[in-house]
Amino acid sequence: MKLLKDILYKTGLEEIRGTTNIAVSAMVFDSRNARKDCLFVATRGTSVDGHLFINKAIEGGANAIVCEEFPDEQFENITYVKVKDASYALGIMASNFYDEPSTKLKLVGVTGTNGKTTTVTLLYNLFKSLGYTVGLISTVRNKIHNEVIPATHTTPDAVALNELLSKMHEKGCQYVFMEVSSHAVAQHRIAGVTFAGGVFTNITHDHLDYHKTFDEYIKAKKGFFDKLNDEAFALTNKDDRNGLVMLQNTSAKKHSYALKSIADFKCRIIENHLHGLLLNIDGQEVWVKLIGNFNAYNVLAVYATAVLLKQDKTNVLTALSTLNAVEGRFQQLKSTTGITGIVDYAHTPDALKNVLETIKSLRTGNEQVITLVGCGGDRDAAKRPIMAQIACELSTKVILTSDNPRSEDPESILDQMQKGIDPVEMKKTLRISDRKEAIRTACSLAKPGDIILIAGKGHENYQEIKGVKHPFDDFEILKETTKDLDI
Repeated sequence: MKLLKDILYKTGLEEIRGTTNIAVSAMVFDSRNARKDCLFVATRGTSVDGHLFINKAIEGGANAIVCEEFPDEQFENITYVKVKDASYALGIMASNFYDEPSTKLKLVGVTGTNGKTTTVTLLYNLFKSLGYTVGLISTVRNKIHNEVIPATHTTPDAVALNELLSKMHEKGCQYVFMEVSSHAVAQHRIAGVTFAGGVFTNITHDHLDYHKTFDEYIKAKKGFFDKLNDEAFALTNKDDRNGLVMLQNTSAKKHSYALKSIADFKCRIIENHLHGLLLNIDGQEVWVKLIGNFNAYNVLAVYATAVLLKQDKTNVLTALSTLNAVEGRFQQLKSTTGITGIVDYAHTPDALKNVLETIKSLRTGNEQVITLVGCGGDRDAAKRPIMAQIACELSTKVILTSDNPRSEDPESILDQMQKGIDPVEMKKTLRISDRKEAIRTACSLAKPGDIILIAGKGHENYQEIKGVKHPFDDFEILKETTKDLDI
């Protein structure tokens, strides 16, 4: 329980009707979760306006309401608080309600189109190996040291985030590494959260279904760095054309990393194999079990972050050499006949191109590259033809299939993807909307030495169709198929 007047600190109050000297048992922004003596925050979502459910929240037990407009009907025993932006106020209040847990931890946020999950997971594993108690907040899963908590969003909502950070502090976490999505910035999910540092990986075409324009997408990413305080660090990928844009208005201490440009932290690829990378980082050679140029950037970002968090350079490099690849990120399976299967989360044009170019650079002869790719439903449709085009340009054979079609017709998604394929390339392209059948077909087409890339879903263990999540794991199905077909 906490007094309402303490929860409202720094929220930008405009008007209060009723007393703030009341105890609040919980904070909710979904009226279905309302319970006795809770505070209901009426946020405006993309499709639902919480103001329409104020009375329902009161019926559920709410004793205080935070809103942008007072309702016409008001009750004497209820406190109504008017704020300019309820979503922003929700973040501040959530932090206040849980006693500002982010200030008690070394919290580092990682943002960018690609590489977020790999970077935060490697940081989590690195700091665990260095002997710290660590928290992880990622697309794949959340962890309080060894305790696994399922993840529902890349970045949790403001209340769930602060509750999770509070639990991490209670369990003794010293460092927490979290993904910061553009949606989370735009929706103020990280309002009121104090970061020890921020890391930018890269920015390419994605989420334009939400942000509408690429400039708005950049602005959302940049908004994370704009809010960092002068005690934090801001680390950016200088090789990305928008890398320095991220640092333009930040108060944080500015640092950069790069493979190609002059930067504070430098890396050079010495050897690149299907089983790892030999890198020169800041003048020291280190072998890592990750593959491809894009992972060289991820490893360098992890190294730089650790150094900025005052870790010993030699200890960091030694620990990096022991870390394994992240689940669903260039995850490999070698069949008994020498066929290599790769499962990767690549679901943006740039990520798909990076993975396929990495595979191309690692080919030693005339191996076929068979790529299976789809695009998610109810998401950015503009990238669909681009992804199909990239797959055809960099593969020997391509199978267009379903990803998570969600509410859309899978065949309609494939129609849109197919528009990006040059007519000359169509002869090497198949359409199989059933993803399991598509994986079986890819395996049956492969010969010893060939490489199969299954792109798009990575770590996900479900396929969402018409609002239902069906069990589906690309890597497990690949294992079963290669075993069944004896390849």
